[in-house]
Amino acid sequence: MKQKIVINIGRQFGSGGRIIGEKLSTLMNIPFFDKELILIASQESGLGKEFFENFDEKSSHSIFGGLFGLRGAFSDEIAPNNYLNNETLFKIQSDVIRDLAEKQSCIFVGRCADYVLKDHPHCLNLFVSADIDDRIKRIAEKENLPENKAKELIEKTDKKRASYYNYYSNKVWGAASSYHLCINSSFLGIDESVTFIKEFAEKRFGK
Repeated sequence: MKQKIVINIGRQFGSGGRIIGEKLSTLMNIPFFDKELILIASQESGLGKEFFENFDEKSSHSIFGGLFGLRGAFSDEIAPNNYLNNETLFKIQSDVIRDLAEKQSCIFVGRCADYVLKDHPHCLNLFVSADIDDRIKRIAEKENLPENKAKELIEKTDKKRASYYNYYSNKVWGAASSYHLCINSSFLGIDESVTFIKEFAEKRFGK
């Protein structure tokens, strides 16, 4: 594709959304960003990456971990009174997402990238779900957990992701109206889902 495009992937925990993003990146030769955003945001801001790791896809109904004095790390325009809160971290991360999308084609996973890039002319916003049994099996194997604990972790993580997305985007996490395409990875499997999304993107943007 000659034009710069962006594919934003929202996903249920255990649905294989990250794996799909990675495989799509390889297949389409488009850079992939998930946890990589934490490192870039840390480098760009001069903050330790633990700030962004603790904030990662958590809502901002309360100030993040209390108040942190930053003493000169930011101007008052970015962090009034030298305090860092979730909104500041979200702004830093959002600036990184916009900067990357301006320079090149990208695939982003999570982090409200679809909302952050709502004005980008060539975005494809996806949501990946999966049958609960497949999700439990995937997380149980990945995290070495019994199935009941894997289910609890899935429910807890999905709740955090939904709260984060709904808070910052003013849209509804997982609702079809919030995305261009919703896909159940259990229906086609991971590899066929990747192929389908690639073909969908090519029809949307051209080869």
